[in-house]
Amino acid sequence: MAEKVKVGVIGAGAWGTALAIQAARKGYETVIWAREPEVVRDINDARENKIFLPGFKVPDTMTASGDIELVCRHADPLLLSVVPTPHVGRVLGGIQEYLDDRHIICSCSKGIENESLETVDEILQRVLPRRFHSALCFLSGPSFAKEVAAEVPTVVTIASHIASVAIETMHMMASPKHRFRCYASRDVVGVEMGGALKNVMAISTGAADGLGFGHNARAAIITRGLAEITKLAVRKGANPLTLQGLAGMGDLVLTCTGDLSRNRQVGLRLGRGEKLEDILSGRVTVAEGVLTSKSAWMLAQKLEVDVPIIENCYRVLYEGLPLLDALENLMHRPLGMELQLN
Repeated sequence: MAEKVKVGVIGAGAWGTALAIQAARKGYETVIWAREPEVVRDINDARENKIFLPGFKVPDTMTASGDIELVCRHADPLLLSVVPTPHVGRVLGGIQEYLDDRHIICSCSKGIENESLETVDEILQRVLPRRFHSALCFLSGPSFAKEVAAEVPTVVTIASHIASVAIETMHMMASPKHRFRCYASRDVVGVEMGGALKNVMAISTGAADGLGFGHNARAAIITRGLAEITKLAVRKGANPLTLQGLAGMGDLVLTCTGDLSRNRQVGLRLGRGEKLEDILSGRVTVAEGVLTSKSAWMLAQKLEVDVPIIENCYRVLYEGLPLLDALENLMHRPLGMELQLN
């Protein structure tokens, strides 16, 4: 670990800003990249990200810049990538000339790319030179940005194919004083799949709640949703135990039940009768599950995995299937054994 850690953060949405605040609280010199000049100005002058994370003052050790090269070269060794999944390939593929052997690149994005059906790990391995692959790690788990910024107790997982990278990043990011705890993992596939697919289940759970179906339906979607997530993840090589942990069940429960969840809010509004285009047009932040529902359904077909909740969520969002018809589809499926791996 560098004697004095310096942190660069690529992406100044709510989650990127919260993680930057967390790093800066530890005393790390932290620079965050934002593409919006007004966000850079607000962080540096007003000491607050008024657009994406209003109400939280940033520490004196944190600044913002619109120069992504400056942010990358500042990082020593930790560079956090908090870019929406559809833009990961373009943004991270464009910074490789600013990287060197000292960098650890920690992705904090969750999703599966629509076109390639790749997780963020697979995207980064495609767009970055091989010499940087061993420097990659992935942060996931139950963590709302506002609660991290408010120092609410939070516990996450950091996964890497190289155990020492996950452990080093875990120690850099964890802060008992600021109630932020980390665990390390070598199961990148499980951590990535859990983080991506829980957003689809959050939309589904929100829709059921919006329809007024109550606690039984919510519990059923979460539980059967976890089964679908596990089946897909295991088919891609994940350890099923990972999906019982923070990046699986932990993140799933949080996102399906917490009203700070953007994806749950999309589902709630759908259940109350609003149109998807109206819901999305009024949002400043991204609801990743809308895009991920498409890639998850396509991936499930490719891998020949039965995922009825994911399928019906996709059909509601992209084919206009009425929510009550989706419910009928799920309730009238053939009966069978509960525990199946395909």
